[in-house]
Formats: sequence, C-alpha cells, structure tokens
Amino acid sequence: MNQRPTGSVRIIAGHLRGSKLPVPDRPGLRPTSDRVRETLFNWLQDKVPGARVLDLFAGTGALGLEAASRGAASVVLVERDPGLAEALRGAVARFKLEGAQVVQGDALAWLSGAPTARFDLVFLDPPFDGTLWEPAAQKLAPWLAPGAWIYVECPTRMQASWPSGWRLHREGQTREVRFTLFQAGNGQAPETADTLHAEPTPQV
Repeated sequence: MNQRPTGSVRIIAGHLRGSKLPVPDRPGLRPTSDRVRETLFNWLQDKVPGARVLDLFAGTGALGLEAASRGAASVVLVERDPGLAEALRGAVARFKLEGAQVVQGDALAWLSGAPTARFDLVFLDPPFDGTLWEPAAQKLAPWLAPGAWIYVECPTRMQASWPSGWRLHREGQTREVRFTLFQAGNGQAPETADTLHAEPTPQV
C-alpha cells in the first residue's frame, strides 16, 4: 500500500476509550479504520472479555490494543518493524497493560516455533502489498484454542483458500477492504471466502 502521513488512530471503546496510537510513516502500514473496527468489535462484543488474543502483523496495535481495552485477558502483538515494535512497547507501558506482550519478529517465523499458548481470538491483517495471508493461516492451527475466532482483513478482490474447518461467521467490505470473521472448527474442506455462506454482509 502507499505510505501515509504520520498521524494517529484512536481506541474506540473500553477503559482506554479515546486513547491515541501513533501512525508513523511506514511502507504498507494501514491501520484498520474506525468504522471497520467498530463493526468487528460489535460482532465480537461477547467474545473479547477474558479472551487470549494474538495480533499478528500488529502495526499500530489498533486491533490488539482495542481488544485489551475491551477486557481481553491477554494480548500478544507480533510486529517485525523495530520502530513499530518499540512504539507498541511504549503504548503497553503507557496504558499499564500488564497482560500485553510485544514480540519483535517475523510473524511467519514466530508461528513456525513451538506454540507457547493457545489463543481464543486471532487478528490476521498483514500488509496489503504482500502475500502473507495463506502462509500465516496455514501455520495457525497449533496456536488456536478450540472454537477460536480468526479475523482476516484483506483487499476486496483477493481470492484465498482458508484452512480446513474455518467456518465463515460474518463478513463485510468497504470499497478497498474485505473483513471476515471465521471460527475454527472441523470437517470442512478449504473454500474461498466468496463461496461460503454467512450472515448478511454489512457495507461500511
């Protein structure tokens, strides 16, 4: 994606409501918009409190820290860029989030290691100019708790095959972004998101 000017995004709800997260000028950095996050967390409103959350390709932390604000028990934020990882550590310290951990490293390499936890909710939102969705999704299985929720954000026109057993729960789109919520399950062959049946698609 194109670079964007330095700015900020805000946490929408929870005990950190209104807090700002910096958006530095980095290639491919594209925080999830307020409108999309609001829709997503409406879908997840009874699933976030007490959840163990993994925010891959964390960037600004807009998704993972929003979950922390809304009562997640723990959040692991994985980010490769050293500057962004340092900013995430600063936000975690500033907000006094004892249950949040920042991992500086490549998300695919990190997922290839031995699982150290199982997560109830995973955010999968890599840079749009890459091809990281399917490789990351394929590595997630040992990290998922039973019935885990997986949020995927990708370009509207992208086609992908998701792991066996991921059931499409909700999806929506803007002009440029498709955002999809899956639940981990068993017994289904990989399908593209376009061929799955789900609840009505909101346009935001």
